[in-house]
Amino acid sequence: MPSRRQLLKAGALGSAALLLAGYWASPQVEPDGAGAAGPSLSCLRPQDALILAALAPVLLGLPGLPVAQVVAGVDKAVAGLQPAVRGEVRQLFDLLGNRWARRWLAGIRSPWPSAAPAELERFLQDWRNSRFLLQRSAYQGLHLLLNAAWYGNPASWAAVGYRLPPGVAEMLP
Repeated sequence: MPSRRQLLKAGALGSAALLLAGYWASPQVEPDGAGAAGPSLSCLRPQDALILAALAPVLLGLPGLPVAQVVAGVDKAVAGLQPAVRGEVRQLFDLLGNRWARRWLAGIRSPWPSAAPAELERFLQDWRNSRFLLQRSAYQGLHLLLNAAWYGNPASWAAVGYRLPPGVAEMLP
């Protein structure tokens, strides 16, 4: 039977381990994170904007993409989601924002803003084709949000040859 001293030591070590694990599991803001978001965001955090700004040109296949507009579009789309879905999106960004998860689950060694496009492409393809439903679902969520944010933006319409039907342009704000 363990003594009282052994139980106290085990409790103290367990508490220290939990605190350390909590620190490692918490999202880590990258040092060069200021200013990527552009306008103020209602649902996304600045760190989320950095992740989106890195992934958007690669996922959409548009290197000269105006990422601030895409990030603002994703923020608007997330704001319109049901609270439960918004919570899942929050969990995804918290996971991707964690430096340990970024390294070990996404395979991205450097911070999101400085990751190489080939590295980002590999991450996206790995999650797209993953044997795990959760990773495939996360990829689909990112894919849908980024596509909706960009192709719902009037700035993208000319590039794809879309013209508004007559009379609709007058109804837009």
